[in-house]
Amino acid sequence: MEERTQEVQAKATLNFARISSRKVKIVADLIRGKSVEEAQKIVKFAPKASSEILEKLLNSAIANAENNHFMNRSNLYIAEIYANQGPTLKRIRPAAKGSAVRIRKRTSHITIVLKERK
Repeated sequence: MEERTQEVQAKATLNFARISSRKVKIVADLIRGKSVEEAQKIVKFAPKASSEILEKLLNSAIANAENNHFMNRSNLYIAEIYANQGPTLKRIRPAAKGSAVRIRKRTSHITIVLKERK
């Protein structure tokens, strides 16, 4: 019988982030597949709304990899990163002639998965 060895991976998730998943995906596409050091530099200097959120989440994933899974930081890369749509907060804004306009405050669930290069 063939023995399967499961590849070790470190993961960090952020649920209910108060930013639209569309905005997160722009920066997520930039860092997917990159090494951790390169990804940190990209996120640090990308002039986007989601950069700050992704930077904190990436640092959390790195800390999880080092402390919980005993992975080597220099070999880490971003294997998966995705942002799914979360629940939408619905608010109302007064409009002309006594009517109301609905404001949709979108949220997202962001996940980063790190693996080690061999």
